[in-house]
Amino acid sequence: MAGPDTLPPGAANSLSARSPASLIHPYSDLRALETAGPLVITRGEGVHVIDEAGNRYLDAMAGLWCASLGFSEPRLAGAAKRQMETLGFYHLFTGKSHQPAIELAERLLAMAPAPFARVFFANSGSEAVDTAVKLVWYANNALGRPEKKKIISRRRAYHGVTIAAASLTNLPINQMAFDLPLSPMLATDCPHHYREGQPGESEDDFAARLAQSLDDLITREGPETVGAFIAEPVMGAGGVIVPPARYFDLIQRVLRKHDVWLIADEVICGFGRTGNMFGCETFSIAPDMMVLAKALSAGHAPISALLVSGPIFEAIADQSAAIGSFGHGFTYSAHPLAAAVALETLKIYAERDILAEVRAVAPRLQAGLRRLADHPLVGEVRGVGLIAAVELVADKPSRRPFEPPGRVGPAIVRAAQGEGLIVRALGDIIAFSPPLIISEAEVETVFERFASALDTVARGLASGA
Repeated sequence: MAGPDTLPPGAANSLSARSPASLIHPYSDLRALETAGPLVITRGEGVHVIDEAGNRYLDAMAGLWCASLGFSEPRLAGAAKRQMETLGFYHLFTGKSHQPAIELAERLLAMAPAPFARVFFANSGSEAVDTAVKLVWYANNALGRPEKKKIISRRRAYHGVTIAAASLTNLPINQMAFDLPLSPMLATDCPHHYREGQPGESEDDFAARLAQSLDDLITREGPETVGAFIAEPVMGAGGVIVPPARYFDLIQRVLRKHDVWLIADEVICGFGRTGNMFGCETFSIAPDMMVLAKALSAGHAPISALLVSGPIFEAIADQSAAIGSFGHGFTYSAHPLAAAVALETLKIYAERDILAEVRAVAPRLQAGLRRLADHPLVGEVRGVGLIAAVELVADKPSRRPFEPPGRVGPAIVRAAQGEGLIVRALGDIIAFSPPLIISEAEVETVFERFASALDTVARGLASGA
């Protein structure tokens, strides 16, 4: 491997020798980390991050799906500095407000893919999803439908890790030993044709079967008890699952039939990831509420937003008047610094025509990864825009997964890190979600390093290592 990202011999996996005794690291084996130590990142340059030993890594996950403008955008640093010098903190409680929050809300409503009426700001996708859950309950109480409280998510969905959000996150690791899910959360089918389709079943027939399954679930539970259905346009942490073309059209027909609200979780897909500004546009989704985070501020400041339709807002406004106050909010909702950074992020998207950049480079990412489909470890390559996944299998014809599951994916991540590439293992699925500013040359670097990591692990498996 040549070029400015060349790693010195023996420095491929520079792990800090310091004990991480002061931190609890999310999504980590905490005992193993006590021995291995963390990879300590000290700075960023474009789509690259640099560790404490000076090793450079092309981060093909944009951090956690979020660093859409890379890791060193000076305009965002400038926006944060200006806001801190003007108004370092204020809040939205008890009728107070500030200009960055007002301007950001107006801009989001203007660019949204559906006619929303209001914006509620929080600090993370999880908090925004929790807020959506509370508003389903609050609004249905206001509408005289106190039983219409059940919320349906999908198997392998990811909607966050707070108590309500994790109850909608149908991934075992997020519920095991946490006494989750809470009632009244329900689960329906995952729209992954490769794994869930029946022999000989077309994608259209698969989508129709899943819509009928949802219809049957709502009918069994009683439509008068089901308040909302929540879905990611593309399922992210559950394996980058792109739904069949007809899926959302058929699902939305079922929801309208039973008067069930649709919550679109755009935390990963929003702001260009799928090639449109929102995943709802890519898949023709018309939601009643929409959750935003991550690329809202390009990952540079913690902020999220929940956009709410007119009918839902009217119901909660009436209820707040009856009670005397809307009893929900966070100290840092629309923090001035975060709101200012988000505003500058949206301005950059518009000025740079970030959608044109994504649409130019995305075909290269998708086609390049699909060139790996013949690799002996690769079962399926899938994706849209600048989000993709490679699913690993032990046997290609039968699609048999590896046993035990979740062993090969992390091995490939480690091998890729040794090549100077950061990707993420979702079990034995490798996810890609590079910064939206990635160049075609950098995309080619992703392919080269990932292919080398695949080959390294394949050789190890063949030798019994």
